[in-house]
Amino acid sequence: MKRKKFMRSMKDAVQGLLFVIRRERNMRFHLVAAVLVLAASLYFKIDRIELFFVLTAVFFVIIAEVFNTALEKAIDLFTTEYHPLAKIIKDIAAGAVLCSAVFAVIVAWLVFWDKLWTQIIM
Repeated sequence: MKRKKFMRSMKDAVQGLLFVIRRERNMRFHLVAAVLVLAASLYFKIDRIELFFVLTAVFFVIIAEVFNTALEKAIDLFTTEYHPLAKIIKDIAAGAVLCSAVFAVIVAWLVFWDKLWTQIIM
């Protein structure tokens, strides 16, 4: 019985992620960026510590986008009319995604700048 509940929970979680990927343009953008960054990680053969920070940044952005979408959908469930407080809540959630994306850019810069610069010079 518990295995069925676990498997059902996993299926529901995957469906939630697929919903966000299919319906949210920004999530698709984040996933393309993640693939490019991971490809660069392989190309430049970054070390394990650098890979840890790159993966942390990638997942941080994806998780923030998922929570942002969930919060937006929850607000939309309760009101279809414009409400200034609903706008503020949505803006705050979007701000969290922006902060995570800035963090990811900083990590990418710290990890890849020297490697890119070396490639350009040579």
